Amino acid sequence: QVQLVESGGGLVQAGGSLRLSCAASGSIVSIGVMGWYRQAPGKQRDVVATITSGGSTNYADSVKGRFTIARDSAKSTLYLRMNSLKPEDTAVYYCNADVLRSWSSTWENYWGQGTQVTVSS
Repeated sequence: QVQLVESGGGLVQAGGSLRLSCAASGSIVSIGVMGWYRQAPGKQRDVVATITSGGSTNYADSVKGRFTIARDSAKSTLYLRMNSLKPEDTAVYYCNADVLRSWSSTWENYWGQGTQVTVSS
């Protein structure tokens, strides 16, 4: 079994910063692409940022220049540094990862349980 556990969400004023973490655990031999997604009330879940195992990153236009995604492969941990937060960044943030559980298996996709980020104006 594989688990992704997010932490670091909370309430912050506009202009503030937060850092989210996502720790992967379980039977894992390799982790491929990892990413952060977010879902605001009444809206669909959208991608925020992704990072490959080689460190290549992509960001949603709405967060470029404000958010930074990073990963520590030795710790199987994903991070999202969020600066200059805006009320429209308020959402539940989810961690996502492509995981290989054994060298004879296929890649599987996993989600974390989500962490709430609320930005007050």
